[in-house]
Amino acid sequence: MKVAITAQGKTLADTVDLRFGRSRYLIVVDTEADDWAVHDNAANFNAAQGAGIQTARNAVECGAEAVITGNVGPNAFKTLNAAGIKIYLSSEHTVKDAVELFKQNELNEVSAANVDGHWA
Repeated sequence: MKVAITAQGKTLADTVDLRFGRSRYLIVVDTEADDWAVHDNAANFNAAQGAGIQTARNAVECGAEAVITGNVGPNAFKTLNAAGIKIYLSSEHTVKDAVELFKQNELNEVSAANVDGHWA
């Protein structure tokens, strides 16, 4: 399964970014192949609006079946949900630890946005 994780840096040792749409990077981990790739999200980091929707589209284009992030706003949630991508929350974990918690079914799946739009 491919999982897109919002990240503050480019490695598995970096921390999960609490922001979805304005995260610095998306790290896409293939949990079956034990492989991963970094996707720069800089274009959305400074976007005036639409960052959540565009980052969700990026996750879809990367083939993600699930997303791990600190928070997700209503527009990003709607876009991910429409694409059939499940959303899990993680905070204060490294990307590697968040993936391990995901594999062990220890992360909470969300059924709605947990922050308002344009949350910083």
